[in-house]
Amino acid sequence: MHKHFLLYKPPGYISQFVYEKKRYKKKLGDLYNFPEGTMAIGRLDENSEGLLMLTTNGKISEAIRSAHYEKQYIVQVDGLIDATAIEKLKKGVEIGVKGVRVTTKECDAAAIKKPDYVGEGYRIRSDRHGPTSWLTITLTQGKFRQVRKMTAAVGFPTLRLIRIRIGNWTLEGMNVGEVVQIQL
Repeated sequence: MHKHFLLYKPPGYISQFVYEKKRYKKKLGDLYNFPEGTMAIGRLDENSEGLLMLTTNGKISEAIRSAHYEKQYIVQVDGLIDATAIEKLKKGVEIGVKGVRVTTKECDAAAIKKPDYVGEGYRIRSDRHGPTSWLTITLTQGKFRQVRKMTAAVGFPTLRLIRIRIGNWTLEGMNVGEVVQIQL
């Protein structure tokens, strides 16, 4: 019988169970005793945080990674993002993926106030380095480090990235590092 989990991934962990390079990295298995054969559905890079789904079923993993499931992010960017940059994000921007230039699909994007539930996280930098702003981005595609590349492409590099939703599953009510087993 397959098992499925939601994890509020803290920053500083890689979305893997095995890492065989010389430098030590904190892995998902350090957070919880997942059953053998568990895999992350998609990834969040080491510095990103938020909702990560895990499963022991490869077919489920493939389905959830598809464009049928929206992924929503809360993003803190360097500078005060403006309406022009938001419109560019919505329409799609050109980013590099594996040495090839691609234009991202249209998406939902909007400037927001910092959500109360986000917390402080780890300190990215001091406020003396200038203002920051927050936005939400909802995608149906998931290229390598796509959100970070998109915000950089419109002149507002990502400082903090939190995935808050995959399809109908959300971070709501979860604490950083918490794992919840779910039924699919």
